[in-house]
This record gives sequence, C-alpha cells and structure tokens, in this order.
Amino acid sequence: MIDENVKIHDKFSVEIKLGYGTKRSKKINDYIINTWFFVPYSFDINRYTYKKSQFYSDLKTNIRLTTPVYLLREIAQGKNSPLNLLEESFKKISNTPIRRNKENYEYQLKMFHSILKSSLRNEIRHIIDNVVDEDRQFLITSYITYVTKILERYRKLRRIINTPTVTSELINYYLLSDEFMSNLVEQNTFHLLRKLEKEYINDYKKNKVNLTNLIGSEIDYKNETGYAVVQKNSPDNNHDIIYRWGVLKKYFESQLFLESRKRKDGVFIEQILYGLAAGLSMIFATSVAFAFQSKYGNFTIPLFIALVISYIFKDRIKELMRYYLAGKFKKRLFDHKNTIRVKDKQEIGWCKESFDFIQEDSVPKRVLKLRNRSQIMETEQIGASERIILYRKLIRINRKALNRTYKHYEITGINDIIRFNVSRFLKNMDDPQVPVYVLNEQGYGNIMGDKLYYINLIMEFKYEETTDYHRYRIIFNRDGIKKVEKL
Repeated sequence: MIDENVKIHDKFSVEIKLGYGTKRSKKINDYIINTWFFVPYSFDINRYTYKKSQFYSDLKTNIRLTTPVYLLREIAQGKNSPLNLLEESFKKISNTPIRRNKENYEYQLKMFHSILKSSLRNEIRHIIDNVVDEDRQFLITSYITYVTKILERYRKLRRIINTPTVTSELINYYLLSDEFMSNLVEQNTFHLLRKLEKEYINDYKKNKVNLTNLIGSEIDYKNETGYAVVQKNSPDNNHDIIYRWGVLKKYFESQLFLESRKRKDGVFIEQILYGLAAGLSMIFATSVAFAFQSKYGNFTIPLFIALVISYIFKDRIKELMRYYLAGKFKKRLFDHKNTIRVKDKQEIGWCKESFDFIQEDSVPKRVLKLRNRSQIMETEQIGASERIILYRKLIRINRKALNRTYKHYEITGINDIIRFNVSRFLKNMDDPQVPVYVLNEQGYGNIMGDKLYYINLIMEFKYEETTDYHRYRIIFNRDGIKKVEKL
C-alpha cells in the first residue's frame, strides 16, 4: 500500500509525501514508484543543460518512520496513552538514574511529541472535513477538553522528576519539551480558528471565545514560566523565536527520522561490462595481428601498418562497446542505492533511485493517455513538444527488522518526504505578468494578466499485484509556485 500527498512546501518547492505501509505477515515489502515529469520545451531543460547532479541537488529527501496512530482522546485518557509510558520513564529516571533509563526518558519525550503533533493535525482535519453541524460542534468542544487534559497531565509529571537524583540537564529536557508542547497547541489551535473562519463562519463565531481562551491561557503560561512568546511589535520581527521553534521542532521530531547512506549502484555490473568491452576490442586487434602475420610474416611493413591500425580501432571499439553495453543495461540499473537505518545503526531496508531524460516512444501508453495533451490550457504553444524526465525509485522494507525498531509502539511503515525545488526552471521564463487589452469607456485600455507555466507529473505506484496512477500539475511562474492540482 502506497499513500501519496503532493502540495506546495514553499515559494519554489513542491513536497511529495509517500507513505509505504507494510504487512506484518510479509517479511520483505517492495515498492516501485515511477514519476514522469513533462517539462515545457521552452524551459531549455535537457540532458546537456540539466545534469543528474543538478537534479539530485534540487531533490531533498527525508525518510522517517510512520508516526504511531493515537486519537486525541486516547492520549488524554486512554489506558495505553503515551503519557502513561512517559510517566513510567519519569519514575525510572528518578529512582535509578542510569544511562539506559536516561536514554529511555529522552526517547519517550520525543515519541510523545511526535504522536501529539500527528494527533492534533488529524483531529483538526477531521473537524474540518466533518459535514454534520452537530458533530462538528461536539468535536470542537472535545478538542478543547482533551487538549486541556493533556496539558494538565503532562505538567503534573514535573513533580516526579523534581528530585535530587535528576540532574539539571534532564530537568531542562522536560522544560524544553513543555515549551514545545505549548507551541504545538498554540499553533494548531490558531490553524483550527483560521479553517473555521474560512469554511464554517457560524462555528467560528460560536467557538471563537473558547478557542482563543485556550490560546490565551498558553500564552499566559509561557509568560509566567519565561518561555519565548511572539510579540506584536517585535524589533527583530520575532526571528529569534522562529529560530527557536525550528530548533525545538528538529530535536523533538528527530526520533522517527532514519539515516541513509548513499552509494553508487551497479558498480560491479558496470565493471564487468567495461571488461567485456575491453575483451571484445582485444579480440579484434589480436585477430588482425594473426591474420597479417600469417600472410606477410614477422617484422614486415604490412604487419607493422596493420598493428598500428588495429591498435587505433581497438581503442575506438572499446569505447563504442562500453557506450553500447552501458546504454543497454542503463534502464535496468539505478544511479544510487541508499541503505536505510535506524539510529542504532540497524538496517531496515534500502532505496534505489535513478534519473534520466527519455523519448516519448519509451513512455507507456497509459501514461501518455493520462497526460492528455489535447487540452489547450496545458500547453504553452499549440504543437509544442515537451522534455520528459523519468525518476524511478525502488524501495525495500524488511518488516521483521522494522518490528525490532521501537518498543511499546506500533510502527506500520515509513514515510518518504521529497522536496523538489523548481528554481532552475525559472531562468528562461517570461515576466510573470503581461499586459492584455480590453475595451472601456475611453475606447480601450490594458490590464495585467498572469503568465503561467505548467509541469505535469504522472506517478505510477506498484505494490504486490496492484498498480495505481496519479496525475498532478505544478502551476508556477517566475514569482514562484501558484498552485499544485491533482487531476
């Protein structure tokens, strides 16, 4: 099973999030992802102006374990709440402050925040997607209740570690964790308010006071404890607090991120092919030498000339054979192989990837049909051709190794988060706005219209016997990405 989500990450980057769910009954899980980029010809993007190294430089990939799924109410009051595991780790570090318990204490803090962040996001999405008014109101009230309870339960845990056996460094982890949790609640509640105001104005008016009170109480708490708070008239535009948010985010979400070691793929096969090419060229040179030696004898002028000519052609044949054989096997080989490991260096799988420009006749008919170039809004010029880039990925996950990664939590798979930067595609674009003319009271006048460009993405997902296709369109101009559409 492969889940995908493509969205705008920032002004010049698109984020492609792929989720690979694994089956417990299956030890080895393989996934194939093929992505065709249909790039306008006017961008002058080809194999000579856009190298592999440039593509991989524009492509940033983070691989992480999927976050264990918990409902917000399970965190607040469930028997298997991460707060229970957190409390247990607090007691252990207080009673027996050995290294193993310290590592578990830090681990539980990070896992708690990863789970809380995911649960808050899912709960808000569920509220906004709910179409029944009464249920939506109930969910908003429940959100406030559960969040308040989680905050209270977490902050009571401080008394457990407020002992002479717990160092100030470990206490500081707790305080940073508390600050990060407060930031999560504040930012997600603001996000809920914005969504309600945009999509359900009546619910926004009904719940505005309660939701802003929740935010206000957290701001008051942060002021009391000395945590950083956003200032309305900050002389530095709040850059210090934004930087601090980023540091805390990276630290407390780092537990689920995986390490990957990249190396060139197919080195052994490549050397065999090069050796085969050298052998064929040597056969040619030796055959010429034997033929002329048998006819003209040793130490003759014809033999000398034949040896020189055969030597010249031997090198050319060698290079041609290397090019030919490498080209034949290129489609089966990948550029890189990344070994995927958890923090303790345990390998749980690998990922291979490759990039290349291809001709249209190499694109499957199903993909060309999905591209559907007949729609005039998807071409810059009638009859204009496109450059086609194929980006391939092959993912293998060892479910048995994955089961050994984390205790107490159910890890169902991994997430592959890809960010693709389109900045290199902007250099040959026209101005982002162009004048267009309209009739008016004075006769005619001009207004400014947006000049937009389109890159079409066709994604093919293969898992076991299932093959799915999805099409996206990136709409952008020199000012940046305007929209990502799923078609």
